[in-house]
Amino acid sequence: MTPELSADVAAVVQQLLDVLAPTQNRRLAADLLTASAGLIADRPATLDLKIATSAVVEMRDAFEVFAPYRGRRKVTIFGSARTTIVDPLYAQAREVAKQLAMNDWMVVTGAGPGIMQAAMEGAGRDQSIGVAIRLPFEQSANPVIAGDAKYVSMKYFFTRKLMLIKESSAFICLPGGFGTLDEMFELLTLTQTGKGVPVPIVFLDTPGDPYWESVAELIDTQLVARGLVAAADTKLYSITDTCAAAVAEINRFYANYDSLRYVGDQLVIRIQHDPDDAQLAELNATFGHLCTHGEIVRVDPMPIEVKENDRVEFSRIAFAFAKHGFGDLRLMIDRLNMFTQEATR
Repeated sequence: MTPELSADVAAVVQQLLDVLAPTQNRRLAADLLTASAGLIADRPATLDLKIATSAVVEMRDAFEVFAPYRGRRKVTIFGSARTTIVDPLYAQAREVAKQLAMNDWMVVTGAGPGIMQAAMEGAGRDQSIGVAIRLPFEQSANPVIAGDAKYVSMKYFFTRKLMLIKESSAFICLPGGFGTLDEMFELLTLTQTGKGVPVPIVFLDTPGDPYWESVAELIDTQLVARGLVAAADTKLYSITDTCAAAVAEINRFYANYDSLRYVGDQLVIRIQHDPDDAQLAELNATFGHLCTHGEIVRVDPMPIEVKENDRVEFSRIAFAFAKHGFGDLRLMIDRLNMFTQEATR
Protein backbone atom coordinates (compact mmCIF):
# COMPACT_ATOMS: atom_id res chain seq x y z
CA MET A 1 0.00 0.00 0.00
CA THR A 2 1.27 3.47 -0.88
CA PRO A 3 2.12 5.41 2.30
CA GLU A 4 0.24 8.64 2.94
CA LEU A 5 2.00 11.92 2.33
CA SER A 6 3.48 13.76 5.28
CA ALA A 7 1.41 16.61 6.69
CA ASP A 8 3.88 19.15 5.28
CA VAL A 9 3.67 17.72 1.73
CA ALA A 10 -0.12 17.39 1.92
CA ALA A 11 -0.33 21.05 2.92
CA VAL A 12 1.80 22.06 -0.07
CA VAL A 13 -0.49 20.04 -2.36
CA GLN A 14 -3.50 21.93 -1.01
CA GLN A 15 -1.74 25.27 -1.58
CA LEU A 16 -1.00 24.29 -5.19
CA LEU A 17 -4.63 23.28 -5.65
CA ASP A 18 -5.80 26.70 -4.48
CA VAL A 19 -3.56 28.34 -7.09
CA LEU A 20 -3.97 25.93 -10.02
CA ALA A 21 -7.48 24.50 -9.71
CA PRO A 22 -9.56 26.47 -7.22
CA THR A 23 -12.88 25.18 -8.63
CA GLN A 24 -12.70 23.23 -11.90
CA ASN A 25 -11.76 19.54 -11.72
CA ARG A 26 -10.37 20.03 -8.23
CA ARG A 27 -10.70 16.38 -7.22
CA LEU A 28 -8.86 15.10 -10.28
CA ALA A 29 -6.21 17.79 -9.91
CA ALA A 30 -5.76 16.78 -6.27
CA ASP A 31 -5.29 13.15 -7.32
CA LEU A 32 -2.65 14.13 -9.92
CA LEU A 33 -0.70 16.36 -7.55
CA THR A 34 -0.91 13.80 -4.74
CA ALA A 35 0.27 10.97 -6.98
CA SER A 36 3.15 13.10 -8.33
CA ALA A 37 4.24 14.15 -4.85
CA GLY A 38 3.96 10.56 -3.67
CA LEU A 39 6.09 9.31 -6.55
CA ILE A 40 8.84 11.78 -5.71
CA ALA A 41 8.58 10.95 -2.01
CA ASP A 42 9.07 7.26 -2.86
CA ARG A 43 12.61 8.10 -4.01
CA PRO A 44 12.26 6.16 -7.28
CA ALA A 45 15.14 5.01 -9.44
CA THR A 46 16.37 7.68 -11.83
CA LEU A 47 15.04 5.80 -14.87
CA ASP A 48 11.59 5.44 -13.29
CA LEU A 49 11.47 9.17 -12.60
CA LYS A 50 12.61 9.96 -16.15
CA ILE A 51 9.88 7.77 -17.63
CA ALA A 52 7.14 9.29 -15.47
CA THR A 53 8.32 12.85 -16.11
CA SER A 54 8.66 12.39 -19.87
CA ALA A 55 5.24 10.75 -20.12
CA VAL A 56 3.51 13.64 -18.34
CA VAL A 57 5.41 16.25 -20.36
CA GLU A 58 4.56 14.50 -23.63
CA MET A 59 0.88 14.16 -22.74
CA ARG A 60 0.72 17.83 -21.80
CA ASP A 61 2.23 18.83 -25.14
CA ALA A 62 -0.12 16.53 -27.06
CA PHE A 63 -3.22 17.65 -25.16
CA GLU A 64 -2.32 21.24 -26.03
CA VAL A 65 -2.04 20.38 -29.73
CA PHE A 66 -5.41 18.63 -29.83
CA ALA A 67 -7.33 21.04 -27.58
CA PRO A 68 -8.39 23.55 -30.29
CA TYR A 69 -9.92 20.71 -32.32
CA ARG A 70 -11.84 18.93 -29.57
CA GLY A 71 -15.15 19.59 -31.31
CA ARG A 72 -13.99 18.29 -34.72
CA ARG A 73 -14.51 14.72 -35.89
CA LYS A 74 -11.19 12.95 -36.34
CA VAL A 75 -10.15 9.73 -38.04
CA THR A 76 -6.78 8.08 -37.46
CA ILE A 77 -5.06 6.38 -40.39
CA PHE A 78 -2.43 3.72 -39.63
CA GLY A 79 0.01 2.25 -42.15
CA SER A 80 3.62 1.64 -43.05
CA ALA A 81 6.28 4.33 -43.12
CA ARG A 82 8.08 2.28 -45.81
CA THR A 83 5.37 2.47 -48.48
CA THR A 84 6.80 4.25 -51.52
CA ILE A 85 5.04 6.82 -53.67
CA VAL A 86 4.77 4.35 -56.59
CA ASP A 87 3.01 1.70 -54.46
CA PRO A 88 -0.76 1.53 -55.13
CA LEU A 89 -1.28 1.68 -51.36
CA TYR A 90 0.20 5.19 -51.34
CA ALA A 91 -2.46 6.41 -53.76
CA GLN A 92 -5.13 4.52 -51.80
CA ALA A 93 -4.15 6.24 -48.54
CA ARG A 94 -4.08 9.63 -50.22
CA GLU A 95 -7.50 9.12 -51.81
CA VAL A 96 -9.29 7.81 -48.71
CA ALA A 97 -7.93 10.72 -46.66
CA LYS A 98 -9.06 13.16 -49.36
CA GLN A 99 -12.58 11.73 -49.32
CA LEU A 100 -12.73 11.82 -45.52
CA ALA A 101 -11.56 15.44 -45.44
CA MET A 102 -14.30 16.28 -47.95
CA ASN A 103 -16.72 14.73 -45.43
CA ASP A 104 -15.37 17.14 -42.77
CA TRP A 105 -13.14 14.67 -40.97
CA MET A 106 -9.74 15.74 -39.68
CA VAL A 107 -7.06 13.13 -40.36
CA VAL A 108 -4.63 12.05 -37.63
CA THR A 109 -1.49 10.07 -38.52
CA GLY A 110 1.94 9.33 -37.14
CA ALA A 111 3.44 12.22 -39.19
CA GLY A 112 6.12 10.07 -40.80
CA PRO A 113 6.72 9.11 -44.44
CA GLY A 114 4.90 6.43 -46.45
CA ILE A 115 1.21 5.90 -45.72
CA MET A 116 1.27 8.69 -43.14
CA GLN A 117 2.54 11.28 -45.62
CA ALA A 118 0.14 10.03 -48.30
CA ALA A 119 -2.83 10.47 -45.94
CA MET A 120 -1.74 14.00 -45.06
CA GLU A 121 -1.33 14.85 -48.72
CA GLY A 122 -4.87 13.70 -49.32
CA ALA A 123 -6.38 15.53 -46.35
CA GLY A 124 -4.25 18.63 -46.76
CA ARG A 125 -2.20 20.41 -44.12
CA ASP A 126 -5.17 22.28 -42.63
CA GLN A 127 -7.11 19.04 -42.05
CA SER A 128 -4.14 17.03 -40.71
CA ILE A 129 -2.77 16.40 -37.21
CA GLY A 130 0.58 14.64 -36.77
CA VAL A 131 1.80 12.61 -33.79
CA ALA A 132 5.38 11.58 -34.50
CA ILE A 133 7.72 9.17 -32.75
CA ARG A 134 11.38 10.03 -32.32
CA LEU A 135 13.47 7.20 -33.78
CA PRO A 136 17.17 7.04 -34.73
CA PHE A 137 16.23 6.58 -38.41
CA GLU A 138 13.13 8.81 -38.48
CA GLN A 139 13.69 12.13 -36.75
CA SER A 140 11.55 14.70 -38.55
CA ALA A 141 7.98 15.18 -39.65
CA ASN A 142 6.97 14.67 -43.25
CA PRO A 143 6.95 17.88 -45.36
CA VAL A 144 3.15 18.17 -45.28
CA ILE A 145 2.95 18.77 -41.53
CA ALA A 146 6.49 19.91 -40.63
CA GLY A 147 6.45 23.22 -38.76
CA ASP A 148 2.69 23.17 -38.26
CA ALA A 149 1.10 23.84 -34.87
CA LYS A 150 -0.89 20.60 -35.32
CA TYR A 151 2.24 18.48 -34.90
CA VAL A 152 3.75 16.92 -31.80
CA SER A 153 6.80 14.67 -31.45
CA MET A 154 6.91 11.99 -28.76
CA LYS A 155 9.60 9.78 -27.24
CA TYR A 156 7.48 6.84 -26.10
CA PHE A 157 5.30 4.58 -28.22
CA PHE A 158 2.74 4.20 -25.44
CA THR A 159 2.06 7.94 -25.14
CA ARG A 160 2.00 8.27 -28.92
CA LYS A 161 -0.51 5.43 -29.29
CA LEU A 162 -2.66 7.04 -26.61
CA MET A 163 -2.92 10.22 -28.66
CA LEU A 164 -3.40 8.40 -31.97
CA ILE A 165 -6.40 6.59 -30.47
CA LYS A 166 -7.84 8.84 -27.74
CA GLU A 167 -9.10 11.70 -29.90
CA SER A 168 -10.43 9.82 -32.91
CA SER A 169 -13.93 8.54 -33.64
CA ALA A 170 -12.95 6.29 -36.57
CA PHE A 171 -9.92 4.34 -37.77
CA ILE A 172 -8.53 3.14 -41.08
CA CYS A 173 -5.69 0.63 -41.14
CA LEU A 174 -3.63 0.15 -44.29
CA PRO A 175 -0.96 -2.54 -44.59
CA GLY A 176 2.19 -2.12 -42.54
CA GLY A 177 4.81 -3.85 -40.45
CA PHE A 178 5.18 -4.60 -36.75
CA GLY A 179 4.24 -1.05 -35.75
CA THR A 180 1.03 -0.98 -37.78
CA LEU A 181 -0.03 -4.42 -36.53
CA ASP A 182 0.77 -3.36 -32.97
CA GLU A 183 -1.44 -0.27 -33.35
CA MET A 184 -4.21 -2.29 -35.00
CA PHE A 185 -4.27 -5.06 -32.39
CA GLU A 186 -4.11 -2.59 -29.51
CA LEU A 187 -7.07 -0.75 -31.02
CA LEU A 188 -9.01 -4.02 -31.28
CA THR A 189 -8.03 -4.96 -27.72
CA LEU A 190 -9.25 -1.64 -26.32
CA THR A 191 -12.54 -1.96 -28.19
CA GLN A 192 -13.03 -5.65 -27.35
CA THR A 193 -12.47 -5.09 -23.62
CA GLY A 194 -14.47 -1.88 -23.31
CA LYS A 195 -11.40 0.21 -22.51
CA GLY A 196 -12.23 2.09 -25.68
CA VAL A 197 -15.67 3.07 -26.96
CA PRO A 198 -17.17 1.37 -30.02
CA VAL A 199 -15.82 2.93 -33.22
CA PRO A 200 -15.72 2.03 -36.90
CA ILE A 201 -12.47 0.21 -37.71
CA VAL A 202 -11.79 -0.35 -41.40
CA PHE A 203 -8.98 -2.50 -42.82
CA LEU A 204 -8.24 -1.04 -46.25
CA ASP A 205 -6.44 -2.97 -48.99
CA THR A 206 -6.07 -2.26 -52.69
CA PRO A 207 -7.85 -4.48 -55.26
CA GLY A 208 -6.03 -7.79 -55.56
CA ASP A 209 -3.97 -7.26 -52.39
CA PRO A 210 -4.97 -9.84 -49.72
CA TYR A 211 -3.00 -8.32 -46.81
CA TRP A 212 -5.95 -7.77 -44.46
CA GLU A 213 -7.78 -10.85 -45.70
CA SER A 214 -4.73 -12.85 -44.61
CA VAL A 215 -4.75 -11.18 -41.19
CA ALA A 216 -8.49 -11.90 -40.87
CA GLU A 217 -7.85 -15.52 -41.84
CA LEU A 218 -5.31 -15.79 -39.02
CA ILE A 219 -7.86 -14.37 -36.60
CA ASP A 220 -10.56 -16.79 -37.80
CA THR A 221 -8.47 -19.95 -37.99
CA GLN A 222 -6.27 -19.44 -34.94
CA LEU A 223 -7.99 -17.06 -32.52
CA VAL A 224 -11.71 -17.71 -33.08
CA ALA A 225 -11.27 -21.43 -33.78
CA ARG A 226 -9.32 -21.90 -30.54
CA GLY A 227 -11.83 -19.89 -28.53
CA LEU A 228 -9.24 -17.19 -27.83
CA VAL A 229 -11.62 -14.49 -29.06
CA ALA A 230 -15.37 -14.63 -29.65
CA ALA A 231 -16.73 -14.93 -33.16
CA ALA A 232 -18.67 -11.68 -32.54
CA ASP A 233 -15.35 -9.89 -32.00
CA THR A 234 -14.67 -10.14 -35.73
CA LYS A 235 -17.58 -7.70 -36.17
CA LEU A 236 -15.43 -5.00 -34.57
CA TYR A 237 -13.75 -4.42 -37.93
CA SER A 238 -14.57 -4.54 -41.62
CA ILE A 239 -12.38 -5.18 -44.68
CA THR A 240 -12.63 -3.45 -48.03
CA ASP A 241 -10.45 -2.59 -51.02
CA THR A 242 -12.22 0.63 -52.06
CA CYS A 243 -12.00 4.09 -50.56
CA ALA A 244 -15.69 4.74 -51.16
CA ALA A 245 -16.67 1.69 -49.10
CA ALA A 246 -14.28 2.68 -46.30
CA VAL A 247 -15.75 6.19 -46.07
CA ALA A 248 -19.30 4.83 -46.30
CA GLU A 249 -18.63 2.43 -43.42
CA ILE A 250 -17.46 5.30 -41.21
CA ASN A 251 -20.36 7.57 -42.11
CA ARG A 252 -22.85 4.72 -41.70
CA PHE A 253 -21.65 4.11 -38.13
CA TYR A 254 -22.81 7.60 -37.19
CA ALA A 255 -26.04 7.58 -39.23
CA ASN A 256 -28.05 7.37 -35.99
CA TYR A 257 -25.59 6.52 -33.22
CA ASP A 258 -23.78 9.45 -31.61
CA SER A 259 -21.98 8.35 -28.45
CA LEU A 260 -22.31 6.47 -25.18
CA ARG A 261 -21.66 7.03 -21.52
CA TYR A 262 -21.83 4.99 -18.33
CA VAL A 263 -23.98 6.44 -15.54
CA GLY A 264 -23.82 4.14 -12.53
CA ASP A 265 -24.63 0.67 -13.82
CA GLN A 266 -26.47 2.07 -16.83
CA LEU A 267 -24.99 2.26 -20.30
CA VAL A 268 -26.59 5.29 -21.95
CA ILE A 269 -26.50 5.30 -25.76
CA ARG A 270 -27.14 8.67 -27.39
CA ILE A 271 -28.86 8.51 -30.78
CA GLN A 272 -30.42 10.95 -33.22
CA HIS A 273 -33.79 9.19 -33.39
CA ASP A 274 -35.73 7.22 -30.79
CA PRO A 275 -36.58 3.62 -31.72
CA ASP A 276 -40.32 3.06 -31.99
CA ASP A 277 -42.04 0.41 -29.87
CA ALA A 278 -41.53 -2.36 -32.41
CA GLN A 279 -37.84 -1.50 -32.83
CA LEU A 280 -37.34 -1.36 -29.07
CA ALA A 281 -38.95 -4.78 -28.74
CA GLU A 282 -36.59 -6.08 -31.44
CA LEU A 283 -33.56 -4.69 -29.59
CA ASN A 284 -34.63 -6.47 -26.40
CA ALA A 285 -35.30 -9.73 -28.25
CA THR A 286 -31.93 -9.66 -30.02
CA PHE A 287 -29.65 -7.97 -27.49
CA GLY A 288 -31.42 -8.44 -24.16
CA HIS A 289 -28.66 -10.86 -23.13
CA LEU A 290 -26.38 -7.83 -22.74
CA CYS A 291 -28.46 -6.66 -19.75
CA THR A 292 -27.48 -7.79 -16.26
CA HIS A 293 -31.07 -7.07 -15.20
CA GLY A 294 -34.08 -5.27 -16.56
CA GLU A 295 -34.32 -4.39 -20.24
CA ILE A 296 -33.36 -1.81 -22.84
CA VAL A 297 -35.55 1.28 -22.40
CA ARG A 298 -35.93 4.81 -23.75
CA VAL A 299 -34.73 7.41 -21.23
CA ASP A 300 -34.38 11.15 -20.83
CA PRO A 301 -30.91 12.65 -20.26
CA MET A 302 -29.55 11.56 -16.88
CA PRO A 303 -29.17 14.26 -14.20
CA ILE A 304 -25.37 14.18 -14.47
CA GLU A 305 -25.64 14.60 -18.25
CA VAL A 306 -27.91 17.58 -17.79
CA LYS A 307 -25.57 19.08 -15.20
CA GLU A 308 -22.61 18.74 -17.56
CA ASN A 309 -24.66 19.60 -20.68
CA ASP A 310 -23.41 16.35 -22.18
CA ARG A 311 -25.13 15.68 -25.52
CA VAL A 312 -28.52 16.50 -24.00
CA GLU A 313 -30.01 17.31 -27.41
CA PHE A 314 -29.93 13.63 -28.41
CA SER A 315 -32.44 10.87 -27.77
CA ARG A 316 -31.37 8.00 -25.51
CA ILE A 317 -31.75 4.37 -24.70
CA ALA A 318 -30.20 2.78 -21.63
CA PHE A 319 -29.72 -0.59 -19.96
CA ALA A 320 -27.66 -2.27 -17.24
CA PHE A 321 -24.78 -3.49 -19.38
CA ALA A 322 -22.89 -6.63 -18.41
CA LYS A 323 -19.67 -4.99 -19.70
CA HIS A 324 -18.73 -7.95 -21.84
CA GLY A 325 -19.75 -8.94 -25.32
CA PHE A 326 -18.57 -5.73 -26.93
CA GLY A 327 -18.78 -7.38 -30.35
CA ASP A 328 -22.52 -7.78 -29.76
CA LEU A 329 -22.71 -4.17 -28.58
CA ARG A 330 -21.20 -3.17 -31.93
CA LEU A 331 -23.89 -5.22 -33.69
CA MET A 332 -26.52 -3.42 -31.63
CA ILE A 333 -25.17 -0.05 -32.77
CA ASP A 334 -25.25 -1.29 -36.36
CA ARG A 335 -28.92 -2.21 -35.90
CA LEU A 336 -29.72 1.22 -34.43
CA ASN A 337 -28.18 2.79 -37.51
CA MET A 338 -30.27 0.60 -39.78
CA PHE A 339 -33.44 1.91 -38.12
CA THR A 340 -32.65 5.33 -39.57
CA GLN A 341 -32.13 3.90 -43.07
CA GLU A 342 -35.39 1.96 -42.86
CA ALA A 343 -37.30 5.08 -41.79
CA THR A 344 -36.19 6.97 -44.93
CA ARG A 345 -37.32 4.31 -47.41
